[in-house]
Parts: sequence; C-alpha cells; structure tokens
Amino acid sequence: MSDPSPSPYSAGMFEAKFQSFDFEPVPRTEIAARVAALRAELARRGLDGFVVPRADRQQNEYVPPSEERLKWLTGFSGSAGVAIVLTDRAALFVDGRYTLQARDEIDTSIFSVEHLIDSPPHDWLEANLPAGAKLGYDAWLHTIAGAEKLTKACETAGAELTRAEPNPIDAIWSDRPAAPLGPVVLHDERFAGESATAKLARIAAEIAKARADALVVSDAQAVAWLLNIRGADVAHTPVALAFAVVPSEGRPALYVDSRKLGNAVRHALEDMTEVREESALASDLAALAASGKRVRLDEATGADALGRIVAAGGGKLLRGSDPIAVMKAVKNSVEIAGAR
Repeated sequence: MSDPSPSPYSAGMFEAKFQSFDFEPVPRTEIAARVAALRAELARRGLDGFVVPRADRQQNEYVPPSEERLKWLTGFSGSAGVAIVLTDRAALFVDGRYTLQARDEIDTSIFSVEHLIDSPPHDWLEANLPAGAKLGYDAWLHTIAGAEKLTKACETAGAELTRAEPNPIDAIWSDRPAAPLGPVVLHDERFAGESATAKLARIAAEIAKARADALVVSDAQAVAWLLNIRGADVAHTPVALAFAVVPSEGRPALYVDSRKLGNAVRHALEDMTEVREESALASDLAALAASGKRVRLDEATGADALGRIVAAGGGKLLRGSDPIAVMKAVKNSVEIAGAR
C-alpha cells in the first residue's frame, strides 16, 4: 500500500526540537488581577475554591497553549504542577525540579510554594479547606484516581468537592488561544511494522478477555499507536489530540476534530473506524452506558469525567490499565530497526 499522505516529519508539519527553557514572564500585576478575577467568578458560582492542574483532557505531559491554564493564572511555566485557590489563600504545588523556578515566576505574596510530593494537594486541603466549603474542579482535567484523592480530602475537612462546568478560568481568560488544529497524517506500516487493522484486532481480543464490551482510549499516544496516525497538536510529541472507543465486537470509533483530517487520511481511517467529532464522545459514551455495556477505562490516565459519564448512564465501569500501554511498549523488529 502506498503512503497516501506525507510523513509529519518530512513534510514539516511537526517540528521535532529540544525543549526550550525560555519563557515570557507574566507580570506580577497581571497575576494578581487574574487571581482576583477567578475568586470573583468562583464567588458568583457559590464556590469557595478551585483546583488548577497543568493538564488537558488527555492528561498529556505537554499541553497546547489553549490548555495552559496553570501558567496563565500563576505565571509558572514548568511541565508539572497544581494550584489551589481558596478565598483567602492560594498555593502552587511543584516537584523538586521547579522549587527555585516557581519562586522566580510567580507572585509569592499570593501563592505559597508547596512540594508536590512531600506536601501533596490533598494533604494541604485537609489542613486549609474550611468546613462547609465547596471546592470546584474540572472533571476533564483530573484522573479518576486524582479526583478520588480530592474527594477524600474534602470529606476529611468537612467540605464538598463539586464539578465546575464550564471551567471558571475559561470564563475569565478573554484572550485564550484557539484549540490546536495540527494536521493528522498516516504513519505508514513500513515504519510501524504492523497495520492498524491488526492492532485493532489484538486490542478487541484483549477487551473480550477482560470481560469488557468496550475500551475508552483516552491517551493521545495510545490513539496514535493504535491507528498508526501522527499529529502536530502539542510540542515535542507528534500526536493528535483525540479519543477512541474500541468495542470487543464491531467497528471502533475515532473522536477527532474533522478539520485536522485531509480527504486521503479521512478515507483511510473510515475504512476501519467510525470517524466522529470529538464533541460527540460524551453523548456516544452515555448511549453506550445506557445500553448496559461494560466499559474499560484506564484509571491512571482516563479523565474523571469519562468515568462519571459511564456511571451516570447506568453502564458498568471497569477500572484497570489500558492494554495498549503494554502492547506499544513491546517493539517489533521494524520499530527496533527504526530506533537504531
């Protein structure tokens, strides 16, 4: 089979480069104004605080500019961190790589700098969240396991964790960048070493073995490996921000912004999947749950919102690791040769 589209590398669609540690600092006056605007928005919604992770809906390490909520609010530009803003105090949690950088970038008169591992957010909440408070969070930006830790911390403090939709930062971020539209390209079998059709068959067998009816693939890297596609939505990693749902029997579905798909790529994908807009994922997953299906979701990387959709629809949520993670870790001879 000839390659119907150019390589994302040779065509210059995705530019691989070393990570830059240059950043454009956010003025302290802007940080103060943004935190004040967030507190006003929270008060308008009846919330006493909000959790701001550095995350997108796929839980990527690198996120597009439109998802840089933590940097926009605090000025912190590192690749891992969480902020919590309450009515009378705020904290930024970073690991040991960023303790000095964080103090240089943020306003320490507004945010205390806490250690993400030694003094994690859930411990800080137990000590600082007032009884009776309502703490908001965006369920699309936290994993199931992460949301459970927040819930437990709130219960210990006598408070309540509540979903904040839409995200309150999005409501006040007036010049928020548009979502990325990097073109999706096919990763040819001569580089992948296995067709997407063969991979889908292997995954379907694993889903059946786990006694599930469908697997939600929420990790963008897993989607890229499974369907032999590459993209240009985030820096340093050639992936497209997309989801997939793979049933144990029947056709899988890919959920992606159709503006990223050229005609040749769309036709190739439609030969093996239903290609749906990303906005259709929630309703399709709810319909799957309403039919009583057993849905497998990776609790370490799957968004809490996905698990809630399945539960609310009456489906059976099966929590466990995504079988794709192990499959893509075992390299075939073509991949090994390519790495060499």
